Amino acid sequence: MNTDGNETFRPCAVPLVTSDPYLSCWSMTDRLYDDWPRHWTEAPHSMYGAVRVDGQAYRFLGGKAVPDATATQTGLRVHPTRSVYTFTAEEVELRVTFTSPLLMDDLDLLSRPVTYVSLEVRALDGGTHDVELYFDISGEWAVDKTYHEVTWQRLEHPDLRIGALRAVEQEPLARRGDDVRIDWGTLLLGAPAAGSRMAIGRAEALRQQFATDGSLPSEDWQATSHPANCWGGPVIAALLTFDGVGVEVRSGHLLIGYDDEVSIEYFHRPLRAWWRRDAEASPLTLLSEAERDHEGVLERCVRFDAELEAWAERAGGEQYARLIALAYRQAVAAHKLVEGPEGQPLFFSKENNSNGCIATVDVTYPSAPLFLIFNPDLVKGMLSPILDYCRTDAWPFPFAAHDLGTYPQANGQAYGRNRIESQMPVEESGNVLILCAAIAQMEGNADFASAYWELLTEWADYLREKGFDPGDQLCTDDFAGRLARNANLSIKAILGLASYGRLAGMLGQADVASMYLSLAQEYAAAWEALADDGDHTRLTFDHPGTWSLKYNLVWDKLLHFDLFSVETARREVAFYLRNQNTYGVPLDSRRDYTKSDWVLWCATLAEHREDFEALVSPIYRYAHETQSRVPISDWHDTISGLRLNFKARSVVGGYFIKLLADRLSK
Repeated sequence: MNTDGNETFRPCAVPLVTSDPYLSCWSMTDRLYDDWPRHWTEAPHSMYGAVRVDGQAYRFLGGKAVPDATATQTGLRVHPTRSVYTFTAEEVELRVTFTSPLLMDDLDLLSRPVTYVSLEVRALDGGTHDVELYFDISGEWAVDKTYHEVTWQRLEHPDLRIGALRAVEQEPLARRGDDVRIDWGTLLLGAPAAGSRMAIGRAEALRQQFATDGSLPSEDWQATSHPANCWGGPVIAALLTFDGVGVEVRSGHLLIGYDDEVSIEYFHRPLRAWWRRDAEASPLTLLSEAERDHEGVLERCVRFDAELEAWAERAGGEQYARLIALAYRQAVAAHKLVEGPEGQPLFFSKENNSNGCIATVDVTYPSAPLFLIFNPDLVKGMLSPILDYCRTDAWPFPFAAHDLGTYPQANGQAYGRNRIESQMPVEESGNVLILCAAIAQMEGNADFASAYWELLTEWADYLREKGFDPGDQLCTDDFAGRLARNANLSIKAILGLASYGRLAGMLGQADVASMYLSLAQEYAAAWEALADDGDHTRLTFDHPGTWSLKYNLVWDKLLHFDLFSVETARREVAFYLRNQNTYGVPLDSRRDYTKSDWVLWCATLAEHREDFEALVSPIYRYAHETQSRVPISDWHDTISGLRLNFKARSVVGGYFIKLLADRLSK
């Protein structure tokens, strides 16, 4: 049994089962047995685990239940794809690892909604012990509300025991919104047939029987359905038995999966998950393929985690590496990978806990660094639905749309319902142009942009006319309200124009490239004069004595435009260092709150490693100390360390921007 060493980082929440916005379960307490695991929305998604050592039972997973006694949690380490817990019970050590193999170089694996639960035991005293391990998962996972009814069944497989739970009332894709859970499809628990038993029954009865004699009933619950509450409702339970456990590690594993059958409604057409694009795909193939690949996938995840953490530590220090590890699954699992109408991969985000929108452009923009590093095709899969929508007659404006609807229904923009005053014209147009240039930079060609060139040209023309000195409008930080003459938004417009010029050059349009790049240079020079406020730059051009995080400036560095002077970034970083609070630099001079992704973007402007680490450290402190026990909130108070609202959003993919800068510098 390998050790992960001593870990002092206390994550605000620990990812357990993370695949997509519906299959997203977390521990939101210090110890795995302090409370029930929860969906990112904080609704209970109960799992329960207990270990019997020589006839004495101890709970290691789940809230208050039989038995009262708990194992002692001795360790926790969160890696990019794995969360590893260690416990002791009597003289036995138990190691429990939740692995969600979200590896972006393998789209079939990335989209496969299966998490492995690895269970390892060994004796600590040199003796031998009889050990039984019990694990169950509740029907809460298959419904929106716990009073909704579920039904159950067994699936036949020669090598696996498989239990299934489904909502009785199934209306695929009918329910949309933010604080909602899936209520269609099938929850699955699988266990290798050799050395395991399985039962489906009433939660408290199965847990009590295991605690009493280490067994499971020989027959499943004979009822046909029951409400899905965690205590009296139905659970699928698995039992692993290890006789004579000594110093050598004994191990087993389980598989948690969810077959949603259809995943996204795309202009009133249901789309299937990428793994399910084959007509032969089924719950049985889902778990059997996951079981077939088990050992190799776990080896790949261990290797990936080690390489990513080492890279992050080299680039930004140990605290940065811990943030990267915590953010990885959150960012990826806030998306759903599906097969598009033409057989192409489409990657739909859910705007978790801000309004539930789907395919939001100003969510794609901050999350993109992670996906640009590991698979730019996923960024294309985020942008192409918006681009395809905006070149139809359904979109009436000469700038980019904000979103495609409310998850999981991508049928047209929801935010502002197409009212001009509710749009983010400079924000979203600049976002798309910059990301198209970033894709081109990563791939060495502008083929993706070329397919949408007429539309991108229209948006570049809009930025040329309206972007440099923006009118009264919203930007991505819309919680702060509308703002005219926003200096940071102006940077985005300038870099959007430069991005269009770069793309034009890559497509052989030399005259267009020269015009737009020259215009961007002209605007950048004018910007530095208008925004200058001595030792920093202003929030708005017309308000001296104000300031804001100029996070958009980072793309001038990453894409090597060199439009803005080195001194501008140098002064900004020095100012941020002087004005940060316990939990970070405020977003601007108006309030004490911040956006942690933007802080890391600004930190990436730093020329010196110690300055980068000094700006990252308060964000690490927030994730470590906050009493807001939810998946990382990117919007928090820099004095109290409490989240303002957001949680579990994909934008923490922006934490990877330092690594993207590292990659693009080579």
